[in-house]
Amino acid sequence: MTPFSSPNSHHLAAAQGWLELGDYLSANEELEKIEPGLRVHPDVLEVRWQIYAKEKKWDVCVDIAGALVAKAPERPFGWVHRSFALHELKQTQLASDLLEPAADLFTDVWIIRYNLACYASRLGKHDEAWEWLTDAFDLTDDENAVKLMALDDDDLEPFWAEIGEI
Repeated sequence: MTPFSSPNSHHLAAAQGWLELGDYLSANEELEKIEPGLRVHPDVLEVRWQIYAKEKKWDVCVDIAGALVAKAPERPFGWVHRSFALHELKQTQLASDLLEPAADLFTDVWIIRYNLACYASRLGKHDEAWEWLTDAFDLTDDENAVKLMALDDDDLEPFWAEIGEI
């Protein structure tokens, strides 16, 4: 993949800055200034996914994240965010099916297991959900932060009492 150089690297950095400021329109405008051949670069696709997610355009997010998985399967972002978008589209079984292989590829990424716990919980697979969730707790550097996140996640409501006890 062609490396970023000026001015493309500046446009990407500006897009990331606009995104942090909550100005998604300006972030997208900056991405459009990147030369066409680099607009499919994984770094650009990750920012573009975030823009469309803020607009809740989940169908487009699925496509972008799918392209990320195809172009950069070594990055967990595409795997995680494709399934997240599918879950938002109420395609939770597909979200789980597509994310599960990533658990074997990225054995140290807690968010994959956390999301798999959410999907299993929504699908009524409570034993499986609990296993994924405890694996996520074990992998994170900040177990308390992940527990607090889980206690605020409606997908994991069946486990709130148990989470509060550990």
